[in-house]
Amino acid sequence: MTDATAPTADSTPPVSARLDDNDPPWPLRPWIMAAICAVSGLVFHLLIDHPYDDPLAHWRGALAAGVAAAAAVFVLGVEPRRWHWALGFALLWGAVMGLITWHSAGYNVGGSPVEWPFWSGLLAVLVATPLFQTRRDFAPDWRFWKLWTMPYQRLHSHAWTDAVIGAASLAFVGIAFLLTVLIGQMFKLIGINLIFDLLNDEWFGWMLAGAAFGGAVGLLRERDRLVSTLQRLVMIVLAVLAPVLAVALVLFLLSLAGTGLTPLWDSGFSTAAVMMGAAAFAVLLANAVIGNGRDDRATNPALRWAAPVLAVAVLPLAVIAFYSMHLRVIQYGWTPERLWGLIAALIALGYGVAGLWAVARGRRDFDDWLRPLQQKLAIGLTLLALFLALPILDFGAISTRDQVARLKSGATPVEKFDWAAMAFDFGPSGRAALTDMAKSVDRTKAGLASWALKAKDRWTLGRDSDEMTPRDAAFGARRIEEKVRVFPAARPLPAELYALFDQRSLCRTDPCIAQWVGDNRVAVISDSGMVSHFAVDAASKKWTDYYEGSDDAAEQKRRELTVDDIEKGSVEVRAVSRRQIFVNGKPVGGDFE
Repeated sequence: MTDATAPTADSTPPVSARLDDNDPPWPLRPWIMAAICAVSGLVFHLLIDHPYDDPLAHWRGALAAGVAAAAAVFVLGVEPRRWHWALGFALLWGAVMGLITWHSAGYNVGGSPVEWPFWSGLLAVLVATPLFQTRRDFAPDWRFWKLWTMPYQRLHSHAWTDAVIGAASLAFVGIAFLLTVLIGQMFKLIGINLIFDLLNDEWFGWMLAGAAFGGAVGLLRERDRLVSTLQRLVMIVLAVLAPVLAVALVLFLLSLAGTGLTPLWDSGFSTAAVMMGAAAFAVLLANAVIGNGRDDRATNPALRWAAPVLAVAVLPLAVIAFYSMHLRVIQYGWTPERLWGLIAALIALGYGVAGLWAVARGRRDFDDWLRPLQQKLAIGLTLLALFLALPILDFGAISTRDQVARLKSGATPVEKFDWAAMAFDFGPSGRAALTDMAKSVDRTKAGLASWALKAKDRWTLGRDSDEMTPRDAAFGARRIEEKVRVFPAARPLPAELYALFDQRSLCRTDPCIAQWVGDNRVAVISDSGMVSHFAVDAASKKWTDYYEGSDDAAEQKRRELTVDDIEKGSVEVRAVSRRQIFVNGKPVGGDFE
């Protein structure tokens, strides 16, 4: 009997884990991606690290956003072939996101850079990444002006694979942190605090998050054949939900035929947001059913019938959302949020019209007509989102002109005008309009405009705009020294104490009383009956908050006061005897009469 000769290691080629045979294995990818993201995390920390009482410089926030965006886009989209394309694409989007962040940070006073333009730019880069990957795979050269000729199957596969890899990598970041905390606690038990101390340093946390994310992306990208299987599993699970949503939407739309739209406006929820959320889920589940192509679509009859129903249902949902936005604008005028909402409704209408047209032309084979339409819509959505994110259209200026026109025409009463939005949401145009209105001969209008301009933040105004009265305007525009009654009157308060009142949001919207209760101690009484104590710190010689006694007891003794009490009432300090229960020499509960 002759023994069989075992095959040598070189006789059988290894089976590639890559989905595309044009992408050879890259064993060092996880380590390279982890290193890139770890360094990016450190740079990101160094850029955003600043004292909390000192606002972050706009250029630093912009550069941090650019570094984060460029690193994430590069590790998600890079391949050894045409790697320089991925580098250029990542640097381009890093510059774009940095520009968007820089402009958003300086647009509103005290505003956050993570505003609507930032989210629009993020949407643009998320949609553009699979477009780039598909073009990189099939384009003969770097020319990108024939994006619509790309194969839909590869584009759809890249979009879902990127989503799965991104979500799995973020989950891995959370797991990595939990494991590091566990290891740190283990060593802390035996007196070694190095890892535990590192976790308390922000720079280490950002580096760990970056390394975990980059390493996970590298590992999964090297096994994208397995990821493709996971992606198909996700699509199968989502497809099962398609008939549920399809039946619910049909019943909902049929119910509206009997109830009308009035209950939608009376529900207390944002009708437009709910309708657009339902439309987005309908598009998602319909795509889960139809898959990447004709050979990939679901064969179950219930799923096959649910998909066209979902595609058609998007249009009426988008129409309701659009009509809801229309009514809101008629009632209250334009704001940046409503402009963004209108654009979202128009995008939903575009998908709705495409779905209806595809079903009308293809019926049960509607997906053959829908896929090329969705590819064109994805390209258009990327360009639109990028255009809206860049500082080209000024939604604040559009809103300012509309709101000022409504104020002048009387459509919006002075006391109902949104002065806080003009000061903090509409950008330079809003504050310029407030500056002009502060010079108005109308004292109420001028007072409210001056008050809004002087406010350091929207909460300084103290009330919602629809609750403001002419008295609020006149009072809010006064200096804080004019809002406080001091007792005894012959002993004025130091300027340092007034500044502390302003920091603690005291005496901003209503008058209050300041009573000297000692050589270096002051009690401040508001119209709510709340008493705040301030004293000179013995060590620093500066005024600070002073706490004494039980907060529960103070709450029990609080009495509501009227404005007349604060502005005209007499003030005195009395010695009060009280009875209270003590246990082992310690007071328990409040005093009783």
